[in-house]
Amino acid sequence: MTGEQPSPAQLAGIQDNFVKSLAALGRVRTYPKNTVFITEGDSSDSVFVVLTGKVKVFVSDQEGHEMTLDTHGPGEYVGEMAMDGNPRSASCMTLEPTTFSVVQKDPIREAIRANPDFALDMIAKVIDRARLATDNVKHLALLDVYGRVARLLLNMAVETKDGKLQIPDKITQQEIAERVGASRDMVSRIFRDLTLGGYIVVENRIITINKKPPARW
Repeated sequence: MTGEQPSPAQLAGIQDNFVKSLAALGRVRTYPKNTVFITEGDSSDSVFVVLTGKVKVFVSDQEGHEMTLDTHGPGEYVGEMAMDGNPRSASCMTLEPTTFSVVQKDPIREAIRANPDFALDMIAKVIDRARLATDNVKHLALLDVYGRVARLLLNMAVETKDGKLQIPDKITQQEIAERVGASRDMVSRIFRDLTLGGYIVVENRIITINKKPPARW
């Protein structure tokens, strides 16, 4: 931890004006890969804005089973749910060396009091995330494992310069299994079928979608 405010160069990489304003309230802290910096059930209340690196948000049970709820990169943040004073609802871990602007609750409250637009922007972000969480729960409940895998791949894919749909981040089948609430073996079988059907190609853990997978298998 440096204890310093984010530099103009660090803030310049954040496109969203609200997130940039939020990050400016914090202090810079860096964690190595695979560090759990928020633990489900804890009473801490800081918000972590990602300046560089990547993190995952996950929940787990007493037997060690995990389910990944989301991943976040630069210009995104985690931990805002603890602003209500209740224990953390999920855990967060770095997937690579990650630098944050760590914002305490008091500066956020002061910013809300001083600037109504800041409060409205924060409410809008919370609503967006609540809608996304509702959508994810709906698909977990209504789609089978194949449907959840196909939906995840399409949601993560971006169009490349040559018009292909590709998932830019290297992701393992185990990570996909954790995202869709399934076993790795089940995801492996789905990947094999999608590959044999010509729907996807996997090279060096980079997934390219050649054609849209069918809604049902």
